[in-house]
Amino acid sequence: MLVGSMTDTCSRQKGSLFPDIELFVKAGSDGESIGNCPFSQRLFMILWLKGVIFNVTTVDLKRKPADLQNLAPGTNPPFMTFDGEVKTDVNKIEEFLEEKLASPRYRRLAPKYPESSSAGNDVFAKFSAYIKNTRKDTIESLEKSLLKALTKLDDYLNSPLPDEIDAYSTDDITVSTRPFLDGNELTLADCNLLPKIHIVKVIAKTYRNFEFPDELSGLWRYLNNAYARDEFISTCPADREIVVAYSDVAKRMK
Repeated sequence: MLVGSMTDTCSRQKGSLFPDIELFVKAGSDGESIGNCPFSQRLFMILWLKGVIFNVTTVDLKRKPADLQNLAPGTNPPFMTFDGEVKTDVNKIEEFLEEKLASPRYRRLAPKYPESSSAGNDVFAKFSAYIKNTRKDTIESLEKSLLKALTKLDDYLNSPLPDEIDAYSTDDITVSTRPFLDGNELTLADCNLLPKIHIVKVIAKTYRNFEFPDELSGLWRYLNNAYARDEFISTCPADREIVVAYSDVAKRMK
């Protein structure tokens, strides 16, 4: 799969300084489509948002080709090659891309507000404990713990950022209307959090019949805005792939 603009493609063909990038992501159950892996989607989104041209290869973990085993021995997706250099650590890849694909040619993706990077950082851990639990006597407390983490994220999404507050306005802004964690545009913080939140939404509903409450207006605004962006939906695995991936993880109640 080749991702990028026609302008970038033409520039590459003319021998410009555009880097040669290939991203390797986890394949789905059919061995070809995008599989469930929030880390793969995180890097996929970052490269898409940067506006750089790049190749994407899905890797079937059951039949990993010999050339890929030689390229990144002992490493499962995601990993990346950048001008022939192999990169395997997701956090370091994020830092590397932000440094190498810098402005003015490429968009800066680091969030303006540090709090945006930590918002929702406990949701996935609470979800994992909830979905792996097999005891009926603890399920209620684990669900409350997950809901508390989601509510904390919702509070952040509904709290106006300094950019939204006009010091010269007589109107008090009490609820944020921003679409994403750090403002009007997707940032590295969203690339990290959104794939995980989507997994929580799909799996909690499928295996525990738990849905995000309508009262979490900030969280729903956040998700709906993400679902309207190609950078998210085109890098996201199908819901069925997420469900299949959790078929052995989600434990039945005893």
